[in-house]
Amino acid sequence: MPAAYLPSTVRRDASYKSHKPKNTSDKDYAILPHNPKKDKKDIKDEKDKEDEPPPSESKSDDDLINPILEKYLKKRELYQGIAGEDGADKDEKDKKKPPRPALREGTMSTSPSSLFLPEREFPGYKPDLSGPELAALRARAEARKAAIKASEDRQLVEMNIDPHKKARLRLERKLVIRSVKRHGRLTKAQTLARTERQSVFKSQNLPTSVKKLQKVVNQIAGKTVSEALVQLRFSKKKVARDVIKGLEMAQNEAIASRGMGLGTSISAQRRWEKQRNHTDAGKPHDTLHSVDHAGMQRHSTKEWVKIEMKDGSKKVVRDPSEIYVDQAWVGKGDHWKTPEFRARGAVNMLNHQTTSKSPFFSRS
Repeated sequence: MPAAYLPSTVRRDASYKSHKPKNTSDKDYAILPHNPKKDKKDIKDEKDKEDEPPPSESKSDDDLINPILEKYLKKRELYQGIAGEDGADKDEKDKKKPPRPALREGTMSTSPSSLFLPEREFPGYKPDLSGPELAALRARAEARKAAIKASEDRQLVEMNIDPHKKARLRLERKLVIRSVKRHGRLTKAQTLARTERQSVFKSQNLPTSVKKLQKVVNQIAGKTVSEALVQLRFSKKKVARDVIKGLEMAQNEAIASRGMGLGTSISAQRRWEKQRNHTDAGKPHDTLHSVDHAGMQRHSTKEWVKIEMKDGSKKVVRDPSEIYVDQAWVGKGDHWKTPEFRARGAVNMLNHQTTSKSPFFSRS
């Protein structure tokens, strides 16, 4: 009868008998998996594991012990008084501690024959010197030390005051040669620098751009303070109001720190009051005052001087002591960007700029 027509139980029993190990009983083989090759390997691995000794017995704790470290830790505990032998008192622990080494400080010998005595440090010292001679020798030594210390201090100060000594000497030599060639005559720039008082003022950063502020600053360059205030007062630019405040602050600083614009104290005070009250239009007749009780005479037209500017225009100087704006320039300040959120997720970046102005005052 073919094997295909046998019952399933008969076929299973036949396959078990064909793959059954020799030394295995039917009961043990019945519980094994259906893969006979894998079953033999698993059985062999299990037997090997049973024959192996436990890990605690195979490895010894002696391999993990460091005798040098154990000795050091024990000695350290005894020294710090943390641990001691059983039944040992605190006094006994203290006795076992090693003594702390005493601090020793070395000093010079005080023997009369010592070479390191303070008296022997003076140049020219001799043992047979008398008291007055020794005192004079000591005084000369102290004076010599003071001179050396003063020279060292002067050298340290010269590093800050005169860092490039050779360059300074070359410049002085060049200036002397130049003055000799001109027979002692000063140039126009040197004459103005010696006769005019000058003051520079830098304002705070204003919330505007350089291009906008430059147009306003160009209106006040080369004018007196009164004329500059008039120009700014009638300007349509928004930043002109801030420039007026900065110009007044610069004028006050020039008067207080540099003493500018104080030709006659009473006329200078009246001019300043008119400038603050917006009644000084910067014209020559504004300085004509009547005689007051103090006996002050008013300005006459003979004191007015007509000068020619760089651009060829004529200008009447009503008061030689009045402050005028010689130069004025602007500079970039801090700038930052902020986002402006728009519709449909669009974001515009806004650029915020600041600018500072610096008027340069002079007094003719």
